[in-house]
Amino acid sequence: MQNTQPSTFFWNQLVISFDPGESIAAALLRSEVFRLGAAVGGLQGRYFCGIGNCQACLVCVDGGSPVEACLTPAQPGMRLTPALQAGSPPWGTS
Repeated sequence: MQNTQPSTFFWNQLVISFDPGESIAAALLRSEVFRLGAAVGGLQGRYFCGIGNCQACLVCVDGGSPVEACLTPAQPGMRLTPALQAGSPPWGTS
């Protein structure tokens, strides 16, 4: 029998619950987290297209490379941060 109890992950120290099979973006939206931090080009990260095309919802999982929150399944214990920290250059630049 599949577990239907919500699990949690962390967004900037905030505990976010999610349901099995839910994406990171869906869980953040349901928890009223609309701003995902700084984005490339001085824009604000956010959930937009929902299919990974626009890459406006990039977040870092456990300090790793950015992923699209709309395409990435939420997992228990994840620690998420904005893809770009304030004052840091975009990834892949030197």
